[in-house]
Amino acid sequence: MKKKSIAIDMDGVLADTEVQYLNYYEQQFGTRLTKEIFHNVAEAEALPDGSIYKFLFTPGFFRTIPVMDGAVDAVKTLQQDYDIYIVSAAMEFPLSLFEKKEWLEEHFPFIQWNNIIFCGNKSIIDTDYMIDDYCKNLDFCKGKPILFSAGHNASITHHVRVNNWKEVETLFAEERSLARQ
Repeated sequence: MKKKSIAIDMDGVLADTEVQYLNYYEQQFGTRLTKEIFHNVAEAEALPDGSIYKFLFTPGFFRTIPVMDGAVDAVKTLQQDYDIYIVSAAMEFPLSLFEKKEWLEEHFPFIQWNNIIFCGNKSIIDTDYMIDDYCKNLDFCKGKPILFSAGHNASITHHVRVNNWKEVETLFAEERSLARQ
């Protein structure tokens, strides 16, 4: 029997970009901000003076993003029953393509190269499920969209929401249980 497939976003889902933005901001300006600044605010507008865009063009930014808590173990678990594809928009920021590839090789070496999709528009992805933190990707998902919580999407209510990787594991355990019935 063919496994069902899951597309998993990188930034904000596997990689904790909010923490990275805050770390870079503190290094640059000497002020420590909290994740609350992202609450119901577009990511690009959360930090003053357009600094997020500056960080996105800084060498090493994508390469050194911290991994989301529980992501590695959860993806390994999901991989037992599902075909996992890492799908990331990596064309807008020139350094991100190579840095994201290296980041995945370090943190998710068990994901094969042919299960990594770097693209500009995720509407072409045709998987049974998609886990992403942006509705612009989920609204066109051909399978079941799953919204991974982030500050910028706090008020979104029209997709199934997971707040962390533990909840992702629970959701898919329930999906497997329903499929067996």
